[in-house]
Amino acid sequence: MNFDQRLERAIERGQRQRDAESRDRALRAMTDEEYRNVHSKSRLELSEHVEVGLRKLADYFPGFEYETLMSADGWGACIRRDDLAPGPPGTRGMVHGYSHLEMLVRPYSAARIVELVARGAIRNKEVLSRSHFQQLIQVDMDSFCEVVDQWVLEYAEKFSARN
Repeated sequence: MNFDQRLERAIERGQRQRDAESRDRALRAMTDEEYRNVHSKSRLELSEHVEVGLRKLADYFPGFEYETLMSADGWGACIRRDDLAPGPPGTRGMVHGYSHLEMLVRPYSAARIVELVARGAIRNKEVLSRSHFQQLIQVDMDSFCEVVDQWVLEYAEKFSARN
């Protein structure tokens, strides 16, 4: 066998190997339905953790009302409270203060991520606006739960400092 024949066979072996590897990758790749299932499971677990955290926060600060949220923006929970306080010295009337903390898990998208969004205000001033996401193939629910806990604690600290 001469050099040209050996070269052609080596090229053919390489092409067969490449084709076999691409078939293996295709079999291992998750389908869109599998991504949706992973997102749904993650959303449920994360929504439950958000609910527990916000309910505990509402228990520590009387006046907050808990609400479960389900909308086109996502799934999650919200606590809110309306306060009336006397106006500045020398004026009549009351000042209305609105406080809330909302956490949502965004719906499934083509980006194939799990995204958690939080917004919070204390007495009509936004004090918290956060977003955290992870790729669906690398979702770590423990780190997501730590983020939820951190945001709840941050809001509690800010609320108690201003109240």
